[in-house]
This record gives sequence, C-alpha cells and structure tokens, in this order.
Amino acid sequence: MTTTSDPVRKKVLLASPRGYCAGVDRAVVAVEKALEHYGAPVYVRKQIVHNTHVVATLSARGAVFVDEVDDVPPGGRLVFSAHGVSPAVREAAQVRSLQTIDATCPLVTKVHKEALRFAADDLDILLIGHVGHEEVEGTQGEAPAHVQVVDSPAAVDQVEVRDPDRVVWISQTTLSVDETMETVRRLRERFPNLQDPPSDDICYATQNRQVAVKKMAAECDVVVVVGSANSSNSVRLVEVAREQGAGAAYRVDAANELDLAWFAGAATVGVTSGASVPEILVRDVLAVLAGVGFDDVQEVRTATEDLMFSLPRELRADLREAGAEDRRPRREGRRPLDVQPA
Repeated sequence: MTTTSDPVRKKVLLASPRGYCAGVDRAVVAVEKALEHYGAPVYVRKQIVHNTHVVATLSARGAVFVDEVDDVPPGGRLVFSAHGVSPAVREAAQVRSLQTIDATCPLVTKVHKEALRFAADDLDILLIGHVGHEEVEGTQGEAPAHVQVVDSPAAVDQVEVRDPDRVVWISQTTLSVDETMETVRRLRERFPNLQDPPSDDICYATQNRQVAVKKMAAECDVVVVVGSANSSNSVRLVEVAREQGAGAAYRVDAANELDLAWFAGAATVGVTSGASVPEILVRDVLAVLAGVGFDDVQEVRTATEDLMFSLPRELRADLREAGAEDRRPRREGRRPLDVQPA
C-alpha cells in the first residue's frame, strides 16, 4: 500500500488467470457455431453466460435470449446455458419438439450427477449456493425432494434434516472458496457426520481467479474487477480483494464505468476479470488506466490453465457431418498483452 512518503510510481498488477474459463468458452463458441451452421435465429434459455457484453454481441449476430422454453416456437433450436437446467426444463423442451444444444459446463454437470447419486442413496443434500441463481435452480431440480439450499454461513441454523447422520453437502461452482468452507464448518458443527462430495465442487477457474486476487490485493490501493453484476464469480472477486487488504475494490461491466476519482493518489491498481469476461474488456480498462499514468503493467500469475472442453455433442455431430471442425485456440498461453512478471 502507498504511504504519504512514497514516491508515486504508478503501476498495474494484472491477475492471471483471469477471464474466460473452459466452460464459458465452450458455451459461447457453441452459440457462435450454431449461428454459423444453422443460421439465425438460435434461441438461448437465459443468458448463455453472465456477461452483458457477450449477450449483446451474440444478440447482434442473431441469438435470441428467452426466459423459458415456452418462449421458443415449436420445433425451434434452443441452447441451454452454461449454468445448466433441471430435468423439468428438458422435458418442457421435448414437449415443444425443440432441437436442443446442451452447453451446460461439464463441471456443473458433475454436480448434477452428484445430486442424483446422493438422492438415490436417500441422503439429505445441502446445496451451498445462492437462491435464485440458474445453476442452483438446475441442480436443485435434479432431486427437489432431497435438496435444500444453504445460501450463507448465517443460514446454517435454519437447516432441518430427517437424519443428522445421513447428510451430505454439495455446492454451486462459482462461490467464494473461503465462505463456502465457513458454511461447511458450521454445518459440520451441527451435523458431525456430514459427508463431503467426492471432489471439490467449486470450479478450478473460480478458485484460480480468487487465488490470483489474494496474492496481489494487499499491494493494491485499488482493485478493478471486470464482470457483470449477475456474475457470481465476479462479485466474489470484489469481496476477496477487500477481505485480503486492497485499499478499495470495484466491479465494472466495462471501461466506461470506471470513475477516475477512484485512482486519485493511488500508486498500484490491480486488475482482474470474472470467468465470463472476454479479454477485450480488460484491454479497454488497461487503456483507460494507461491514459492516467498507469502504463506499467506487471503480471501476477498464480496458475496456468490449458483445459478445453469439447463442444456439445449435438452440435459436434452436426458439424462433423458437414465437414466442419472445432478450431478453437487455447486461450491461456496466448499472451494477449505484453506485460512483465510482477
């Protein structure tokens, strides 16, 4: 942090990893490829990912975002978002004879399968997550009679189960790691025999972005998180930055939401972005910061991501039949900015 005696040498600490995760990349490319192959309109239930720029860009290309399957004409082509859907939504799509493309993130699908398996064992399932979030609604819909949502550590006292010795927890994939573990700790105080899922449900990308912010936050007078207000993982990054000692932390959808007053007297600004944010939005923020003297950009790297998921099988089969292939560059390792390690 800066003191009054420090010379003001302005710099930016740029978190890495940041931006698109493998599940978001897969979902966005699925809509793009569907539009190219089938032509517009291609319908998408809810937002394909939680980012206003991505949604607006795909809308301009012919994607039509709807709230429910009833908004899609019978026989239409519908993409399920990266957040996943419940069996009831799939059944409703089948009733309308919709041609569906399932862009659910494979890591979310893993949690759905856990819920089904635990329900088959007749366990009470405590789903740690945010009420009303599409991912939580989809997971809960897999076994509504067995799943109850626990949305914060404070909600633990309201949890009621049939048998305290037959309880398991699972979680939304985009939560704060620390807050989730605090919720689990409190649940285990109430239910000492609480079972864990077979593997961590919070996705690798969510964890990696939080770790990168933790590493740089205490050095930053201000941290800027690029991401939309309904992006759970972006909102969590702001919270993590504040908890880890940043002087201030703000979330912006895009560079035009920056308030230059935030940076008055600051020497070090941290920049990161949520897992559904395209890199162009980060570039725009860095350009604004460079315009007010923050042109020394240093990378803070805590992990290297090279995971890439295959496109949804329905789309992949049609592309293969047409002789098209999935040619996506791996986003990590393509250094989009000329920066120096911090």
